[in-house]
Amino acid sequence: MKLFSEHLLSELDKQLQNIHSKTDNPVQYAELAIKTLIPIFENLKTKFLKHTFTNKSEEISFFRDTKPQFAAKLIYYNKIYNIETNKPFGSKKAIRKYYNLELFKLQAFYNENKEFYKYYKTDNKSLDHKYFLRGKHDLRHTLDSFYFQADNRFSTSHDYKVAKIIANEKIKTYIETEILKLEQKEKTNSNNTNTKTQKWTGSKVGLIELIYALHTEGVFNNGTSELKEVATFFETTFNIDLGQFNRAFLEIRARKSERTKFINTLKEKLILRMDDADEN
Repeated sequence: MKLFSEHLLSELDKQLQNIHSKTDNPVQYAELAIKTLIPIFENLKTKFLKHTFTNKSEEISFFRDTKPQFAAKLIYYNKIYNIETNKPFGSKKAIRKYYNLELFKLQAFYNENKEFYKYYKTDNKSLDHKYFLRGKHDLRHTLDSFYFQADNRFSTSHDYKVAKIIANEKIKTYIETEILKLEQKEKTNSNNTNTKTQKWTGSKVGLIELIYALHTEGVFNNGTSELKEVATFFETTFNIDLGQFNRAFLEIRARKSERTKFINTLKEKLILRMDDADEN
């Protein structure tokens, strides 16, 4: 079951990456992702129901570690779709208020599940036999209404909570990035600032190459940021429109020689600068 799940998750990630390479529109990529996720999640469930666990530890691992990874993606993209399709038209102030309300909802979930959040994040396993085995729900522990609607053959009392925790962290990052975009646009359009705007004057392809390298290294938000979020940050910070940056990356990948041309140039010039500083 573990090998099957790992292979299925790997294939899913490839399909999601392909979706993001085709469109930057959150409504479009969320809708495509949901359509991709549903049959894959059903495939996981079908395989699971035919599987017999050899011990309780294997079952706990599935519901604590494996299933939530799939469910979290479905929760995340569904939430992004709902956020963006219900976003109000109007002033930046109204949109910011809307986004802040969504952040408040995330905080409310955290407040309601603070103890379990701490349990999960500290990798505590002392109650796993109650949280992640089927048929072990305890009303003394906080249960989501989702539990009572779910297929109990494929659910435990807390695997959905884990998926929500994983998804909510990504949703929070997404919303905060959108708020940052609003603030950056306001700063760019403001005539009251004395700060000189830093504008990217290098090539767009070079910047895109750099963004992909930084995202691959996972230097933003401990590697949890989406590529689109990072690209948007650079666009607003340097007042540049990267357009279909995913298409530019395809061209970078297709280079026959020196695929990391811009990064190689940065390295060479930095080394030269350090050598000059050493000599002086």
